[in-house]
Amino acid sequence: MSTTTPMSRPKPATEKPSTPTAEKLERSKAERTMRRRHLRGRLDHKYSPYLYISPFFILFALVGLFPLIYTFVVSINDWDLLGGAGDWVGLDNYKAELASPLFWNSLFNTFSIFLLSAIPQLAVATFIAAMLDQNIRAKTFWRMSVLVPYVVTPVAVTLIFSTAFDEKYGLINNLLGALNLDAIAWKTEVLPSHMAIATMVNWRWTGYNALILLAAMQAVPRELHESAAIDGAGAIRRFFSITLPSIRPTMIFVIITATIGGLQIFTEPKLFNPSSSVPGGPDRQYQTTVLYLWDLAFNRGDFGRASAVAWILFLIIIVIGVINFLISGTIASSSEQKKHRRAVNRSAKRARNRFASLQTGSAKDE
Repeated sequence: MSTTTPMSRPKPATEKPSTPTAEKLERSKAERTMRRRHLRGRLDHKYSPYLYISPFFILFALVGLFPLIYTFVVSINDWDLLGGAGDWVGLDNYKAELASPLFWNSLFNTFSIFLLSAIPQLAVATFIAAMLDQNIRAKTFWRMSVLVPYVVTPVAVTLIFSTAFDEKYGLINNLLGALNLDAIAWKTEVLPSHMAIATMVNWRWTGYNALILLAAMQAVPRELHESAAIDGAGAIRRFFSITLPSIRPTMIFVIITATIGGLQIFTEPKLFNPSSSVPGGPDRQYQTTVLYLWDLAFNRGDFGRASAVAWILFLIIIVIGVINFLISGTIASSSEQKKHRRAVNRSAKRARNRFASLQTGSAKDE
């Protein structure tokens, strides 16, 4: 009897790998191409928006963020205009400015001119935008006309108004004299100088803000005005109930930009009285914070304290911007709640009227 050992068993035949056909090669190539396209599409959908907006952030980092950080570095050093960087002083520059009466005087002047210019400016801009939103003749002409003051350079505007508000030979005082009224010391007293500078700011920026508000008003659906007019609402009621709530985001934008521009005012007070040796008037009665900063940096050569003033003003603008945002959010939420309550009241009123009509109908049937 013969026995077979495992070594003597016959080995199974191994299959040779089949040669890939041209059809399989084309299919695998198409699959790889589709995978690459799918991956490219996912990456494009995920990262292309950041690529599109990156030029703004790169430019902002170069001309905005870097100077801001560098200004903070200068503010914590004893930095001289001619000598450059000196000793590290920490927050001493900030403490010195917060204890300086000149800084607080400039801050008071800035807020005074800002309030005298921003509030009338926004009110008049809203009124002009509402008038231009009506169906008037030569609308394009009037809309372009309100933009003319913005096109004129600030230096030319300031020189013209500075001459008009001259205390001896100015046009305004000559008109007051013709009316047997006393002349006003526009360049030596606090309130008249603030009013004169605010007039320059209002003349230049009112038309610009009016066009922005006009663009927002034109985006309000006309069906809302037509339905409100059918319900018996007048033009004033439609303006306060439909137009103003609809342009609230644009109004917030205009308020914030007007706040930033008003707190950074420089050209108008700088050129209002060119003959004065002190920037901002003989007694600094209209010296704004930015003008005080310029005086510290280029007249006194103290870049450290000037940079500290710049950072304090930056923080003040941030705080005011946050306050504006919170107030606008509160107003928006309260208006939404009022709308919801009005809708609920209208629904309840319709239900009551329907119920009353049903009762009346059933009574007639009986």
